[in-house]
Amino acid sequence: MILIIDDDSAIRSSLGFMLKRARYEVETAASPKEAIEIVRATEPELILMDMNFTLTTSGEEGIYLLKEVKIFCPDVPVILMTAWGSIDLAVKGMQAGAFDFITKPWNNIALMQRIETALELTGKRRKAIEEEKIIKGKFDRSNIIGKSRELNNILGTIERIADTNASVLITGESGTGKELIAEALHRGSSRCDNPFVKVNLGGISQSLFESEMFGHKRGAFTDATSDRVGRFEMAHRGTIFLDEIGELDISCQVKLLRVLQEQTYEVLGDSRPRKVDIRVVSATNADLRKMVNEHTFREDLYWRINLINVHLPALRERREDIPLLAKHFAAQLAQQSKGETAEFSADALQYLSRLPYPGNIRELKNLVERTILISGSKLLTAADFEAQSPVSTAIATNDSDITTSGHTLDEIEYHTIKKTLEKYNNNHAQVAASLGISRQALYRRMEKYGLKE
Repeated sequence: MILIIDDDSAIRSSLGFMLKRARYEVETAASPKEAIEIVRATEPELILMDMNFTLTTSGEEGIYLLKEVKIFCPDVPVILMTAWGSIDLAVKGMQAGAFDFITKPWNNIALMQRIETALELTGKRRKAIEEEKIIKGKFDRSNIIGKSRELNNILGTIERIADTNASVLITGESGTGKELIAEALHRGSSRCDNPFVKVNLGGISQSLFESEMFGHKRGAFTDATSDRVGRFEMAHRGTIFLDEIGELDISCQVKLLRVLQEQTYEVLGDSRPRKVDIRVVSATNADLRKMVNEHTFREDLYWRINLINVHLPALRERREDIPLLAKHFAAQLAQQSKGETAEFSADALQYLSRLPYPGNIRELKNLVERTILISGSKLLTAADFEAQSPVSTAIATNDSDITTSGHTLDEIEYHTIKKTLEKYNNNHAQVAASLGISRQALYRRMEKYGLKE
């Protein structure tokens, strides 16, 4: 049963009619008092709740009601309904335990998708989802290498949420495999036969954002010599992966929020709104909560993209996966070059397992491939990797654990970057490639440690 709480009888009637047509059982309440009586008598599967009632326009009564509902039904998802100008109020509601929010006037398709997502994630329709997964086959983790507990926990989460429309925020340091996890989410969903569109938001300037994301018509601006299809249109009925979302300019964030909120957009040069059906997966190596507090990232956008958070550990936190990853990269390189797969000596695997990897998996892949190509050996030893690694032998080959050998991780990272800058004469492109990190990540670390050119 879905409970609708709103003092507007027209909204109660229209929502009730739409939900009943979708074969849901519906109850309605016109006041907080009536709502609490229904909640006490029976536990709804989901609650649609307005934030403002006739007694007040501040929304405080709505926040109080939400907290009361959560006392009686802590596991029931609550979707808030509010006006666009009251987004701050909706954010307060999310902080108080609401599952999601939607603005008035809403898009019926978008609202139904939110309802379906909420019910799926709370297990009310888990049986139907599991039956569909049995038909499709087991969750595909073929491209994700490792056996550590940390990785298996992440894959368990991915498997549970893959076939929903829930927005997912993937966090973690640069090079930890966020794109692979996003692809796994897409492959495990019912959208898998539709496009998976990757967008590096860190590489899109403020002036090009609307054209890149929404597209434009010929003649929309001076250089628009032909029509352009935007990324949202490309991703229709599929998944859009918003990488490096923490680098999106603050002025572009509200434009992105409106599309995610309303699931409609306008192509530049065409005022006709277009609908889009997408699943949104975002990724960042930045601390978005800190950015929200510093007012460099919108809090309402943060809640919109962060329904589910998947945090990827650094490679140094899952060292037992390093030998498996190293062998995988060696086999991958052999397949690409149509040659023999290089083998690793015991001391080579021990050496690789002790390195700090500030660039994480990307750095390990770079090191393995570079060593194989330069050494030309079919049996790689620790000495082969020492010759290619920017980390000093004293640190990398110490038999004790890195974090207890007199070197902090910051000290190791500082030393690694400093030596690599010296090795490549401050050529930032080569340094970033050698470390397996992006230039932006390199610049942030150089600033952190005071490493000037």
